Amino acid sequence: MTEHALTSEDLAALRGKTIVLVGLMGVGKSSVGRRLAGVLDLPFRDADNEVEAAAGRSISEIFAELGESAFRDGERRVIGRLLDEPPHVLATGGGAFVNPETRALINEKAVSVWLKADIELLARRVSRKDNRPLVRGKDPVQVLTQLAKTRDPAYAEAQVHVQTGDTPHMVAVEAILAALRARPAE
Repeated sequence: MTEHALTSEDLAALRGKTIVLVGLMGVGKSSVGRRLAGVLDLPFRDADNEVEAAAGRSISEIFAELGESAFRDGERRVIGRLLDEPPHVLATGGGAFVNPETRALINEKAVSVWLKADIELLARRVSRKDNRPLVRGKDPVQVLTQLAKTRDPAYAEAQVHVQTGDTPHMVAVEAILAALRARPAE
């Protein structure tokens, strides 16, 4: 399916609610989300960027100065504010959906999409940059394996699950669109 295969009815239905992408770091929530928003002609928002703007500092600085708990609290408040805005595509940080309050809010006000990929692929992707506080100075495969073990049960509560791989981002976009179209009408 290509964007040209989407009927006006499909587009109207898919634009009716915010689409929230969840999953482990490196799965492509931001890069795929931007492309998905473009296909649907919706605004794109990145929760991490919004948290940084609200806090006036980087996520790494928030983690270092205030700790992960303070970051998660701010993240939950920012996501709550974003979910009150008109429909858009929202990429969340890897840990956002693990918070029970954030997860409930997302599932109530939006359509949650869990992007999944193999740990080895994610490790290769996150190793390319040094902007991930949870893996800095550590073995990314080990960190991601542990994160998957603890976070996957929460991610499994997403309304839509999409397996991605080492393919162009538009392949993931097409898979998301197909999964969203296959959802029963609300």
